Amino acid sequence: MSDRVDVLIIGGGIAGLWALDELHRRGYSVLLVEHRALGAGQTVCSQGIIHGGIKYTLSGLLTPSADAIREMPSLWNACLRGRAEPKLAGVRILSPCCYLWRTASLASRLGLIGAQVGLRTAAALVDRDERPAPLRDCPGDVLRVAEPVLDMPSVLAALAGRHRTRIAEGEIDGAAQVGNHKSGMKVRIRAARHDTALTIRPRRVVLTAGEGNARLRPLFGLSGDVMQRRPLHMVLVRGPLLPLYGHCVDGARTRATITTNTDAAGRTVWHVGGEMAEGGVRVNALELIDYARRELTALLPGANFAETEWATYRIDRAEGRTSTGAKPDRPTTQREGDVLSAWPTKLALAPRLATVIAEELTSRMEPDGEAFSLPDGWPVPEVARPPWETCGTWHG
Repeated sequence: MSDRVDVLIIGGGIAGLWALDELHRRGYSVLLVEHRALGAGQTVCSQGIIHGGIKYTLSGLLTPSADAIREMPSLWNACLRGRAEPKLAGVRILSPCCYLWRTASLASRLGLIGAQVGLRTAAALVDRDERPAPLRDCPGDVLRVAEPVLDMPSVLAALAGRHRTRIAEGEIDGAAQVGNHKSGMKVRIRAARHDTALTIRPRRVVLTAGEGNARLRPLFGLSGDVMQRRPLHMVLVRGPLLPLYGHCVDGARTRATITTNTDAAGRTVWHVGGEMAEGGVRVNALELIDYARRELTALLPGANFAETEWATYRIDRAEGRTSTGAKPDRPTTQREGDVLSAWPTKLALAPRLATVIAEELTSRMEPDGEAFSLPDGWPVPEVARPPWETCGTWHG
């Protein structure tokens, strides 16, 4: 068995798995290593919306963020339908579209007008009798946009299922040994739960571990603060709720983004983000729940939360550092020698990041044709459980 591999990817979220698929299809030998569960952290905590830029046009302008992401729904849909690689068979589509609704303010009305500028997935006005039930009593217009909402565990399982022999549970055991150009790099991987280890010699390393990149970079002799974090305090509501997928907008603000899931006990769960989650980082769980209950009651006239339970959790979005601290418009990569650090910025941009990674590597390295395989019985990480299955404390 060879210990050489063209590319070692560290981090098994959406970015790492999509890059694994892209590089394998281009003929490279690739190994992905994940020390927890696939998608643990940012990916499985994503709301699963494949944005096409609608929320970035609320000012009435086609912003750089909207321009970068507006092709993504059509690309993802092609994969979901088996018309493009990777073919994402078995992915659960929670909703084929999202809705935008507004508050009663003038600024909110102008925001919805702005949301129709310059997009591939144009917003369409929805007749009142065709609105989702939670939006029937909302004032003013409701728009529908073809931004699909996906069940993230099923996305992770679909991508991982294509590469069972190329994904390993484990973590980097100590600093990598960087030799000369001929001897190359040596990386030791340990599967702690199984008390086993192996050493491999990758020609290139790609770090796609989200905020974990900050911990990994020093192991490869890299310094410098090239990453920034954007904290969120998300809200979960479970109970007798009706399905809803979309954004409540107020001018250029997204006051709340709501997606709907079903937990293991068959209960309906609303997953709530947007401005509520961004501002919620400044308060504790009970304070955020109290605010979220009042805010959602105001944003959804007629909604009844009497028999619901509420929980919150915190998650940091990791992204490439910008000079101003603003969110990057596009996926971010940082190449330093034979190591590439990468962040997709948004879930929807994972395919674009994978292309950037592949083009960066293929411009400097041809596949060497040597096959790599894991030792027999090496453990494979499971798919992470979503946050509504792992939150320990719910409040009535």
